[in-house]
Amino acid sequence: MTGLLTRNRLIGLAIAAFIAIIDQVVKWYVTGPLALRQVGNIDLLPFFDLTYTENRGISLGMLQATNMEMRWLLVLMTAVIALVVLVWMMREKRMGDIFGLALILGGAIGNIRDRYDLGYVIDYADFHIGTFRPFLIFNIADAAITIGVVIILARSLFVRDKEDTQTGETPRGETSDA
Repeated sequence: MTGLLTRNRLIGLAIAAFIAIIDQVVKWYVTGPLALRQVGNIDLLPFFDLTYTENRGISLGMLQATNMEMRWLLVLMTAVIALVVLVWMMREKRMGDIFGLALILGGAIGNIRDRYDLGYVIDYADFHIGTFRPFLIFNIADAAITIGVVIILARSLFVRDKEDTQTGETPRGETSDA
């Protein structure tokens, strides 16, 4: 069992590294060869554009880094959150939970690198239906974080107790009568 746990955690670390690297490569591509910063917008599909944006805040534009102190505070806050996610991931046993946490960790690392190097996060993915935009402009790291959170929430609400009772384990927070 210990070998499987180690294997799952190493896979989780590899997934996090993959997400962070892909995020940085795509950001390099849209700002370098595509010159999205200068172009501003590239229409790809009727419902998806590449639109360059510098996000100086966190999710939904909250906590805007309007000065150098706030920038470094956001770097510190997100680094602490990433560290908590890493520790949580290394304590988990089930691959489903590790996978969700790895997505969150990889996305956090990608965005932390931007904020550390540039002072803002590069966003470029602009999904829309006509003029309706159900999401703010985002990037691969943001998408990975969102998908990871949804996986963790779904597993905590719908999967964990069922898995525990099927394997004969006592669900968390309950005592066994046996």
